[in-house]
Amino acid sequence: MAAADINMEVKDPSQDRAPVSGDSGPGTGLKDLLPLPSDTDPVTDPYKKETSATLMDDPTLSHALAKDDHDIKGLAQQDHDHEVLDLGWNEKKQNIMRPLVGGMDNETLWMLIRRFDKQIYHVKTTPFQPPGGLDLNIADDEEFSPDKLRTSIERFYMNIVVSIVGVINHIARLRSWREKRRTAGFCAAYFIAWAFDFVVPLLSATLIALIVYPPSRTFLFPPAPLALVDKNTGGVQKPAAGVLGSHDSATGAPENHKGEAVEKEASNFVDGIAAVAVSSATGTPAGDIPSQKEKTDRTKKPLETIMWSKMKPISHGMNDVIDTWERFANALSPIAPFPENTYRLRLAGLVLPIFIASLFVTSYMFVKGVTFGIGFGFFGDPVISRGLKWLNTAYPNWQKLLELRNTLLKGVPTNAQLTLTLLRIGEAHNAPIPPPPRIDEPPPQKAAKLTEGDLGATGGGNGPLDATDAEIHAAIRNDPSAEMTTTGDPDIDAAREQPKTGPVKGKRIPKIIDFFRGVSKGAVRTVVGGDHLRAKVTGAHAAKDRLGAIPADGEAPVSGPVEFKARYEGKKGHVYITKKATIPSIGFCVRESRELVGGLGEEKEQVDPEWSVAIADIVEMKKVGGYGWKAKLVVGWSLGKEINDGLEIVTRDGKRYKITAMPLRDELFNRLVAMGGQKWEAW
Repeated sequence: MAAADINMEVKDPSQDRAPVSGDSGPGTGLKDLLPLPSDTDPVTDPYKKETSATLMDDPTLSHALAKDDHDIKGLAQQDHDHEVLDLGWNEKKQNIMRPLVGGMDNETLWMLIRRFDKQIYHVKTTPFQPPGGLDLNIADDEEFSPDKLRTSIERFYMNIVVSIVGVINHIARLRSWREKRRTAGFCAAYFIAWAFDFVVPLLSATLIALIVYPPSRTFLFPPAPLALVDKNTGGVQKPAAGVLGSHDSATGAPENHKGEAVEKEASNFVDGIAAVAVSSATGTPAGDIPSQKEKTDRTKKPLETIMWSKMKPISHGMNDVIDTWERFANALSPIAPFPENTYRLRLAGLVLPIFIASLFVTSYMFVKGVTFGIGFGFFGDPVISRGLKWLNTAYPNWQKLLELRNTLLKGVPTNAQLTLTLLRIGEAHNAPIPPPPRIDEPPPQKAAKLTEGDLGATGGGNGPLDATDAEIHAAIRNDPSAEMTTTGDPDIDAAREQPKTGPVKGKRIPKIIDFFRGVSKGAVRTVVGGDHLRAKVTGAHAAKDRLGAIPADGEAPVSGPVEFKARYEGKKGHVYITKKATIPSIGFCVRESRELVGGLGEEKEQVDPEWSVAIADIVEMKKVGGYGWKAKLVVGWSLGKEINDGLEIVTRDGKRYKITAMPLRDELFNRLVAMGGQKWEAW
């Protein structure tokens, strides 16, 4: 499939559109402009259940948007005669047609899918109407594991920490007076408003403009790569990575794919926290009692129990905060197929009353109102408690209706919900979205292209960051010697280097690592051989699950979108998906079945699968591994290979099917989660 830009289909602009927002399609009516719950079933009929067999039944807003007739269409949204259209599942990135989805470049699409693969690995169906009209919300009783906590912290870094860094950069640029005309304009507007008691109207009006009119954002706050801005001076600086290879990362590190540098930063962010924690735990604090034996320490176990019992609600709360952050971001900058203006107008509608009230409310009235609220909150418990008791009795679950995702942010997706909708678009048109391309080579150590859209200034005069073209070029070009290795604080630098100051240091460390790698490699190969023997002789399920998990040398993960290499109970075969039959289904066959099931070929013969399950009957899916996470780290490190994991499928009648040794496990999971009419919850 040759690389090409396709001519995007554009829908007739004369179609019916909402009179206020100008949007069309599901979720764009007049009622959607109001921050009111889409339905009141959680209160009026909390036990109401609804199930759907297919994607076309519109069980959620995500399903409806996926099959809607979109204004701008990519290749995955166009009609065709194929049962399943292969858009380039096993092609290189440059050979995949673009755009796959209208209104979005392929790099952004693959970035969302890549992060979806890491975040979502266990889902269950729910018969209840999801809040806000979108499924794949995090379950209230979600499972907790250290891996999930790590993923949550990485999401926290990629979404919140990076955004805060951007805000700090803009504050530094304004306060520095380097971009004099822009800072002078902000200064004059603020103090004129202050002189006439118009600060609140000014701020609220500016906020409305930023919400409703996106071009105002780049005018008031011109863009600049995060790593290029000095947070102390507001001027230009050499990126911490020594080159400006990416625009949205704090270090500016190079990347092969969009968003890859931020993902690596997030991973290293967690590793850094863990390293500090381990270093602190292995040290000897001043208040320690050396004579106290661990077995007589009656504080250790109770404290560990308390900490682990609190980790689940902490992790869940962190995910709720990140989800809300993502929803606000996707409301301010919607991505197709979600409405372009509806959510922004709803947010602006919340700020508009503040603007109007600020024209009439004096500072004295505001202070009196706030102090009354504080007093009522402190002394009004008899009234408040009776009011809450009445609400809980008359309207059970009333809190659910007041959640942001059900009111102000109803219909606004998290990044995971957005990705699921994009995957459903491909399934609705029988053109599954190709997985993110794999590149094993390190990214090129050169500066990324820098355009006016990446670095800009407002008001003319001095340029962006008050820097000349020569200064900017010197800052962004590759200079390995400029990479920051110290903090400048001798105490912190000494603590970082402490593990290297032992009796083994210098050039001896790599030799010792290579020695242990060789030893562990031999041990791993011995264990793998033992698994084959145990699986054959004793039929041990654990041994069967590990068969084929370590790919053979030179083995390429070529499969999909209809057929996926896998094992079932240790037997080699293929998982295949067929939509040709009346009921779309998934099955496992030990034979080559690409031409046998009528997938992408012309031949169509009857196959005898080991098992077959209707897509609509799947109620739970969980990504699993034959090796535990510790063994997986050792095996992957010693052999230098990525371990092939598996997928467990549970049906309505309680049957479980564990598929193992799948090179494209995530890709099969994504197809199954997007194909049917299930409403999913993330566990």
